[in-house]
Amino acid sequence: MKWGILGGGLTGVTLARLLHEAGEDPVVFEKEDRIGGLCRSMRQDGFTFDQGGSHIIFSRDTDVLTFMHSVLDTNKAERKRNTKIFYKDLLVTYPFENGLYELPKEDLFLCINEYIRTLIAAEKGEIPAPENFREWIYCTFGRGIAECYLVPYNEKIWNYPTERMSAHWMEGRVPRPPVEDIIRSATGIPTEGYTHQSVFCYPVEGGIEALVSAIADPIKGKIHTDCAVSSLRKDGDVWFIGDGKDEYRVDAVISTIPLQYLLPTLSEIPSSVVEACNNLRYNSLISVCIGFEGRVPPLSWVYIPDSATGHFNRISFPSNYSDAVAPPGHASILAEITYNDGDVISELTDEEILDDTISHLIRMGFIPEDANIVTRSVARSEFAYVVYDLEYLRNIQIVRSYLEDLGIHLVGRFSQFEYLNMDGCIRSALQFMEEL
Repeated sequence: MKWGILGGGLTGVTLARLLHEAGEDPVVFEKEDRIGGLCRSMRQDGFTFDQGGSHIIFSRDTDVLTFMHSVLDTNKAERKRNTKIFYKDLLVTYPFENGLYELPKEDLFLCINEYIRTLIAAEKGEIPAPENFREWIYCTFGRGIAECYLVPYNEKIWNYPTERMSAHWMEGRVPRPPVEDIIRSATGIPTEGYTHQSVFCYPVEGGIEALVSAIADPIKGKIHTDCAVSSLRKDGDVWFIGDGKDEYRVDAVISTIPLQYLLPTLSEIPSSVVEACNNLRYNSLISVCIGFEGRVPPLSWVYIPDSATGHFNRISFPSNYSDAVAPPGHASILAEITYNDGDVISELTDEEILDDTISHLIRMGFIPEDANIVTRSVARSEFAYVVYDLEYLRNIQIVRSYLEDLGIHLVGRFSQFEYLNMDGCIRSALQFMEEL
């Protein structure tokens, strides 16, 4: 059976490999000149940076983790996670509730007191079910942790008010921390936090794109790059995929591309479906890539909740992931900024973003003031994060139902329109194969 796969990112390439290994005949259509999607990497001045934000390889899903490790073979380096939160000029242990003892005393008291008050109220049945993401944060962690960290950080990364976001996506993702752990944290006794992230790996050579390339290796001849799908039509049991020049005949279609790209390839779409798709929210991403002579602290990444501390919500240190992604004697930092078309950040030039980011990193102490900056660049990704607003469930159901009724399979982050990490994208491909 011939399968047409729209999109050559991590999900599309994984699907093609799995279908090929199952004896099927997949063909991948990728609009860019190379595969990878959000997992593409770039090499400049001897440095390697991931264009779609910092990526690492870890997972609770042992099958997915084994798959990623096996395709990389020897091209992987293992690291222990060392993650912090930049809070009031302090580097506080991540997750925030595990580093309470490192807070200023007034903030420590606020966080632990409000957490216990919230826990007691919940056990008495005095807290109603949260109706939005902001309420979920307060109901789960209390006012102190919410206002000190979780609300400002989430509003910075999602670029959207938390009270206008749905709470449904947090179910099962983040449990209420046990009160024993909160008390341990407040008194300085170490707690484990997210143990599945305690050790991660990363490609030695090639950045995170090396993972996608390794997955694609057995099926290179089945991938068409520079091939943007412009039309998709069905005639009987056969699909025809057009790129503006040629049409390709396939038996079935799997889309891994954003729904906002998929719908325009179809004709006679009901206005209700178009409206629902237009109302699905997402964030774009700016990756600020900086390489300089010198060293960085032995950190993996740092979260920055304070809106006054740069536009970026997270910085990572690629040169700590692999010794081969920066020249000897040099270090690298990747800062991530979320934005939406038409907002203040989207109007800034690359140079303005670079100057602002570097000046804040110098003030924070991550780049020496007299550092010799060897390379600096900006990479923009239009589709980066799915934003679960209050209308999400209604809108996504309308779009999914329509496309599934047409017989188009939706797999992956922006085709399912779900907030999936790399392991979630691979799991979605594995699940598709299991159902197939």
